[in-house]
Amino acid sequence: MQVVIADDSSLWREGLARLLDEVGVVCRALVGDAAELARAVEEYRPDVALIDVRMPPDYSHEGAEAALALRARHPDLGIMLLSQTIEVRFASTLLEQHPQRFGYLLKDRVLDVSTLVGALRTVASGGTVLDPDVVRRLLDQRGTGQRLSHLSPREIDVLALVAEGRSNAAIARHLSLTDKTIERHISNLFTKLDLLPEANDHRRVLAVLTWLRRQPH
Repeated sequence: MQVVIADDSSLWREGLARLLDEVGVVCRALVGDAAELARAVEEYRPDVALIDVRMPPDYSHEGAEAALALRARHPDLGIMLLSQTIEVRFASTLLEQHPQRFGYLLKDRVLDVSTLVGALRTVASGGTVLDPDVVRRLLDQRGTGQRLSHLSPREIDVLALVAEGRSNAAIARHLSLTDKTIERHISNLFTKLDLLPEANDHRRVLAVLTWLRRQPH
């Protein structure tokens, strides 16, 4: 798997590149702003671009905006936003228009390189990986607090793990429950959120995003 890393901190991107290199992920370019990122993607055509939300010149949402532009030009490119902040507007647009091959993780929640590599592989293969806090912010942005209030605390836990791209078996292990119990929780929460059934388990996050698209802006 080949990636480019876009982050304004040279220390962060170089350290991350070394960690990824040790586990066989090839970092083709390390860049510090949106313009360099666009050139690197054009030149190297990586599988995934890891992008910080805030980059020069204004350190607001340049990275997220660059991600949206890249997706328009390169629909097969995996986009992984990796940041300390949650940017709702551009992330929501990416999810609504191009939910495949997209991830959004918070730096302080990625505790080891294996977690990041697993997320990158999911995104590169067409999946979606979201930090639970990102999901909650997106849901809140759509005025979904009332529907979420119908979920039990356990169903909220399960939904957060579904959003991370975990399988039923992985969720069961994490929560020390049986697979059938997890299946029941997922069925219940989708019913409470008024979601249509999905044929493929690995597209469950996209079912949540389908519901998001139905909400008024």
